[in-house]
Order: sequence, then C-alpha cells, then structure tokens
Amino acid sequence: MDKGAASPPGGSMPLQGAPTPAITPHHQAADQLLGKRWTCLIVAVLLDGPCRFSDIASRLQSLSDRTLSARLGELESCGIIHRRVLAQSKPVKIEYVLSAKGLALRPVIAEIMCWADDWLQQEHGPG
Repeated sequence: MDKGAASPPGGSMPLQGAPTPAITPHHQAADQLLGKRWTCLIVAVLLDGPCRFSDIASRLQSLSDRTLSARLGELESCGIIHRRVLAQSKPVKIEYVLSAKGLALRPVIAEIMCWADDWLQQEHGPG
C-alpha cells in the first residue's frame, strides 16, 4: 500500500493537495461526538448487532462502567443508538442497537480501523 498517496473511498473528501472543504458547525459537532474517547469503539462493537451493557463492557475491558454509561447516553441522545427494554424477560433486560444513523457510520469505523492497522500496528502491536 502506498502510504504517501491519498485515495479516499467514495470520493467525498478531496485528494491530497486539493483544498479542504470549509469546516461547518455540523462538522465540528461530529468531531466533538465521535472524537470522544471510546465512542468509535462502542459503535464498532454495536456494528456486530444489539448488545447489552455487560456485553459491550466485556469487549472493551479497560473502559469503566461510568464512561460506558456516559457514552451510551450521548449516543442515544443524538440518535446514533436506541436503547431497547426487553420487558418480556425476567429480570428486565436492556440492549443497545444502532439506528440507521449509527449504521451509516460503518464505513467510517472500517476506515479508522484500516488506518490504525496500517499506521499504528507497529507502535502498539497487533490486536
């Protein structure tokens, strides 16, 4: 892979050397939300399907319950995830599932993971 060339899939961002589009308030809002620690990894876990709090916590072991709870609340309040109460089960269970807005992040999360594999694996070691 040529790490010196920029070749974005989908073509929504300019190639290297082309002017960057103007940064708008909604770009800043996306950066503030997705740039928070753990947020993209929580979305990545939920891309595999609905999960309970404990399932997410076990996949992201160094994430505290307090931070996980806060991030899930933020993702729910902006419509990226839905919190489903499974009242038919005893005790009542709660699971988190990505909305259409959250599922639209799949290519973004995939590209971040590919970038990390290409550029950070030597620094941090393989998975």
